[in-house]
Amino acid sequence: MAERKEQEFVLQQDARRQLQQGRIDRREFLTRSLVTSLGLAGVGAVASGGFEAAYAKDRPLTPTFYEWIPDLHPEIKAVNAKFPGINYEIAPVQGFGIQRFVAEAKSKQSTWDVYVGMTPFVEMSSLIAAGVIEPWDKYIPKEVLDDIIPSIRRECTVDGKLYSWPFLLDVTGMAWHSGLTTKAGLPDSAPVTWNDYLADSAKVIKSGAAPFGCTFDSHGWRSLAPFTYSMSTDCYMKDGLFDFTSEPAIAGLELMKKMMPLADPDILLEGTTDAGVNGTPDEVTFAAQRAAYYCKYFNAPLRMAHYWPDPKLLHLGRLPKFAKGEGSTVFWTTGCALFTYGQNKDKAAEYIRALTYDMPLWKDSIAGTKTNHAGQLPPYQSIYTKWNQEKPAWMPSFVALIREQLDIAKAIENNIFGLQQFVIGKPIWETYLKGQEPNPKVAMQKVMAAVRAEMKRG
Repeated sequence: MAERKEQEFVLQQDARRQLQQGRIDRREFLTRSLVTSLGLAGVGAVASGGFEAAYAKDRPLTPTFYEWIPDLHPEIKAVNAKFPGINYEIAPVQGFGIQRFVAEAKSKQSTWDVYVGMTPFVEMSSLIAAGVIEPWDKYIPKEVLDDIIPSIRRECTVDGKLYSWPFLLDVTGMAWHSGLTTKAGLPDSAPVTWNDYLADSAKVIKSGAAPFGCTFDSHGWRSLAPFTYSMSTDCYMKDGLFDFTSEPAIAGLELMKKMMPLADPDILLEGTTDAGVNGTPDEVTFAAQRAAYYCKYFNAPLRMAHYWPDPKLLHLGRLPKFAKGEGSTVFWTTGCALFTYGQNKDKAAEYIRALTYDMPLWKDSIAGTKTNHAGQLPPYQSIYTKWNQEKPAWMPSFVALIREQLDIAKAIENNIFGLQQFVIGKPIWETYLKGQEPNPKVAMQKVMAAVRAEMKRG
């Protein structure tokens, strides 16, 4: 009964939206509402000959975007203008939630054609398992497929099929405020090892240059995972789960604890927006120039330094490593998912190609605009080749740095629990960070047990 009510809601909402957009008249709306209110009796027959035909009839290309993407990339409006009649919408997602997409797929329909905002390790496996999305292979041009940077193509591929058309590249590294480090008497260069990083952070506080030496985002995929990778990327179970009990992961957790006395005291709090995953304390601290060093994906310090009186004081460097560590880091792309029950699939491919190759968009992202500095990079080899042959006048030096880091970086492995394992584990490993559990190995064993228990629950 609950699933039937869910399907009724989805169909009613879709009919209401089409009425508001003038895609159906009031008579059609009432007819659909009547059929839906009958409890979806014979919904399979109706879908095959009625609703699905109505959805497809004269439906314009309908992409939906995670809201932060157009906020950081306003040039998307110019790309949309090249597709007359496009029905551009903001996705009903928050905190990476995919419930609406799954509910629609159960009814074998989709309000949208393509979703721009999927991160492979976060929700791609879940969307595939639920039948919500299909591979791009039938629709993406071969020259585009071959143009994707190999490590990114692997990240976006499951069982040999491309499920995410990559768009925005992020790599985790470190940043520093040279005004604060200079005031603290420190060299204007990036700390190479974590011991250097901790020592320099302590000097910032001792000098009075800033109240905090460093800051980081406490969500596991943004801190524990890259810190672990800096020791070793050999930190996964055979089924693709992150091995919280591995020596590299425990080293990463111990590093977080060493950072905490040097960081802002609210470091473990959730963010203020997007169900707690954004607007995090680290961003507020770095934007307010209250911490000298910062570890996160590069677009975070670039965005936060935009609030400084002099953003030129921002410097970027590779993530520090353990003395005998591998020196890797985490990367991911935010990409585009093709809905199984969407329409206009060839047109969707045409649109995504135009979007992801749009040069004004990449210029704004990399060089920044008056209102923001996204700092996210493209996923295509040909774009970097062109830039290397003739560097644009607007190109900042950090592009080469981030591109080089991609060569040593590794994606978080795809798994249905790829994101959820970190969400489950966070309050447990934080018992060690807060001093409630003295042994990091015990804390991580409890994390692993909790993740396995949740998997068994399905």
